Amino acid sequence: MVTYVVIIVGIAFVFDFINGFHDSANSIATIVGTRVLSPVAAVAWASLFNFFGAFVGTTMVAKAVSSGFVVQSVVDANVILGGLLGAIIWDLFTWWFGIPTSSSHAIIGGFAGAAVSKGGFGALLWGTKWNQTLTFIVVSPVTGVLVAFLMMVLVLNIFQKASPARMDRVFRPAQLLSSGFLSYAHGQNDAQKTMGIIVGLLASTQAYFKDQPGLLSHLYLQNTNVVPKWVEFGAYTAIALGTLFGGWRIVHTMGSRVTRLRPVSGFCAETGAAAVMYTAARLGIPISTTHTITGAIVGVGATTRLSAVRWGLARRIVWAWVITIPAAALIAAAAYRILALVTG
Repeated sequence: MVTYVVIIVGIAFVFDFINGFHDSANSIATIVGTRVLSPVAAVAWASLFNFFGAFVGTTMVAKAVSSGFVVQSVVDANVILGGLLGAIIWDLFTWWFGIPTSSSHAIIGGFAGAAVSKGGFGALLWGTKWNQTLTFIVVSPVTGVLVAFLMMVLVLNIFQKASPARMDRVFRPAQLLSSGFLSYAHGQNDAQKTMGIIVGLLASTQAYFKDQPGLLSHLYLQNTNVVPKWVEFGAYTAIALGTLFGGWRIVHTMGSRVTRLRPVSGFCAETGAAAVMYTAARLGIPISTTHTITGAIVGVGATTRLSAVRWGLARRIVWAWVITIPAAALIAAAAYRILALVTG
């Protein structure tokens, strides 16, 4: 069991890497779409700020994931691994087709699906965190639309007499700051989901590590109230490395196909989305960074004219959001059944 748990921890970090790879578009699509940075420079910039969350921030989201969705007595190594496999398979599937879905909802759906496969629907903690997560599937993109729209209107009014060339000179460097803020907020939300999964795993298997010597002693965790520093640094490192490798299929969708972006609109979209995501992280609400930045991009596009947004593509993205939790849950439920048979 000790070796099995260590392998699952490694797979959790692999998921976090894929999360960064899959969701790199959230951090860099706007700044690449406006040509403020090249793709290579943009992913390096985003990776730096993803990792910055390890030094400045809270672990509220991690604690919510580890103890707010599934009854702790149901959680075991197979449930965790089944949940991770469900999320990983769904992420890779949507990445291949260039669909910007939510890795956050994939891991929550996978975790829930594996738990239900083991203990029925009574394995889920129906309450605050589920209500918040399901509500924010709608609230986060709508809030992103509104905040980014209002920011864009405000900025356009302030700079109404400025020429496009002057606005570009102001907002090209400003977009470096907004992109960094967005990447930091992305790390604060998404890296913490992996932390929560690992903490849930270690708390559920604590009996195997209580008297282990050396490095294995660090895997002993009494409960889900504490996130060990090595888990925190590991998660931020994995998501930063994943972002560094980038997910160019989704970058193309987010950065150019939803609406045309300029430095000023990229700045407003990034700042609006980052403000929403940062607030949610401080409140311990696991929201989707993909949903939020997509909503913000739609919001700035709508300030030009409604036809500037490619609504057909936006609708397809929304449908992908809706099915992410149940799709990842079904894959994870099947994975758990197979794992239970294999491990006896």
